[in-house]
Amino acid sequence: MAKLKDPKGGLTAAGRKVYNDATGGNLRPGVKGPANTPLKQRRKGSFLTRFFSNPQGPARRNGKPTRLALSANAWGEPVPTTKAAMLKLAAKGRALLKKYRENKG
Repeated sequence: MAKLKDPKGGLTAAGRKVYNDATGGNLRPGVKGPANTPLKQRRKGSFLTRFFSNPQGPARRNGKPTRLALSANAWGEPVPTTKAAMLKLAAKGRALLKKYRENKG
């Protein structure tokens, strides 16, 4: 069976397919590069804001990054090591959403 979770964070293509087939969802890979289009700004901003505004767990456990912290890597962001770093990612997400709303027209 193919691996569903990427050890570097996020889901593999096989993991996204399993989720989409089971739920009827439309998960796509994270925006790794710069969020230079309105769609990328909305997706990346929404992800960062949702996951890191009120983190539901620590950034590190037993000296290793948690899956929550690694999820930032799947979106091209540095892996946060503290709660403050997580909150900084949330602030970046809010800034991207603000830029999206301004560019949307």
